[in-house]
Amino acid sequence: MLWWHWVVIGFVLAVLEILTPGGFFIMFFGVGAFIVGVLSLIGLGGPQWLQWLLFSGFSIVSLLLFREPLLRRVRATLPATDTVDKLEGEPVVALEDIAVGARGRAELHGSTWSARNAGTAAIPRGGRCRVVRVDGLVIWIQREGDA
Repeated sequence: MLWWHWVVIGFVLAVLEILTPGGFFIMFFGVGAFIVGVLSLIGLGGPQWLQWLLFSGFSIVSLLLFREPLLRRVRATLPATDTVDKLEGEPVVALEDIAVGARGRAELHGSTWSARNAGTAAIPRGGRCRVVRVDGLVIWIQREGDA
């Protein structure tokens, strides 16, 4: 193939990466095509079978070397979507009596959660509480007014 064919293929693959949601795969095949295009332009591309072999090799190597660092960098710039930590301070209603340090059930935003009493007083059924900590799927709650 001519050098400019590889450059066009690389450009098309780069545009496809931009147009499709995903985890950065197609772009690295575009990088492989650009590299083979440049090598063909300077006379180092060789016969067509070698160009396809170089395209495959450069694509896979660039995918293995650069995909994970690129994903880390992109994820670092995205806003956090973990809203569980934002539950601290939210109002909760106990669905059963919960002794100090014991587990029970509580309603938070219309959902039933496993709750642990982190306060110094027992929480009666229907008692209003606040979330003081989130630990996995367990909310640590404290009766309102309990210090």
